[in-house]
Amino acid sequence: MTGRALPLLLTALGLLLIASLATGPQGMDVATLMAALRGDDPAATIIIGELRLPRSVAALLTGFALGIAGAALQGLTRNPLAEPGVLGVSACATLGATMVLYFGLAADHAGAVAAGAIGGALAATALLAAFAHRLHGVTSLILVGVGLSSFAGALMALILNFAPNPFSLSDLVNWSLGSVANRSLGDVAVAAPLIAAGSLLLFTQRRALALLAIGDVAAIAHGLNQRRARIIVIGGTGLAVGAAVALAGAVGFVGIVAPHLVRPWFGHDPGRILLPAGLAGAAMLMLADMLIRLAPTGTELRLGVVAALAGAPLFMLIAWRRGAQSHG
Repeated sequence: MTGRALPLLLTALGLLLIASLATGPQGMDVATLMAALRGDDPAATIIIGELRLPRSVAALLTGFALGIAGAALQGLTRNPLAEPGVLGVSACATLGATMVLYFGLAADHAGAVAAGAIGGALAATALLAAFAHRLHGVTSLILVGVGLSSFAGALMALILNFAPNPFSLSDLVNWSLGSVANRSLGDVAVAAPLIAAGSLLLFTQRRALALLAIGDVAAIAHGLNQRRARIIVIGGTGLAVGAAVALAGAVGFVGIVAPHLVRPWFGHDPGRILLPAGLAGAAMLMLADMLIRLAPTGTELRLGVVAALAGAPLFMLIAWRRGAQSHG
């Protein structure tokens, strides 16, 4: 089944992308969609090229980054509950973006919010890499990440408390809830190379993650440099997640759920499930964004809210099944 599962997953993702391009307040049939892609229908081409394509690709890239980062961190920490938020990378990236909004830098510089999010993620990554070089145990690293996440969350609450006016508060809250609406191909072009670079760093550590899964002693016996592997995984996570937050804001639960969704078909090898987890995360966020566009609400729902509403029950179901299997 493993050999056929990846092509099926890729096919499903391709079909989801097509469905996403056709989804909106005013639906678009296959003939109109093809005419838009060929440029034969100018109005439809504008809708696809300037509105739906950037939004769909942004959801795909964000979900991929969160899914692959979650799988890598679960393998690194040998903890099925690990995800980018555990090490504080997501929180620091969101903090960087909200600081840019708070100080009004976004009005003067188009890429300031993205730069703030990426800067926050890289700062968290550099700090974690320094700790990873000095600490011997993964548990200590997790504790550092939890502390970093809590500190970033406290600073974000402070910024929200001192928002100068209701409009600034609205911008800050909207960013913290996550969204891919109103994204442009320029926004995608900024984030995509960083997500690709972070993902490639994680892919280079597939063997290391597989060795870490069998225990520290066995990994050392096979000649694995644990500190080096840890730093590279953290660095790749920082790049990918920082760019994802810069593109879509704060989106939770994807990094936890996506690896669990693919394990029944791809096994428990952390290195083997990196790509499937990324693809599953991309599919999750594309589906969530399609639901947002179809929901009959006066105000558009936020992607982070929908992802949490769908992801939290799914994660509890997965946790319940794992608990039942361990006691069975």
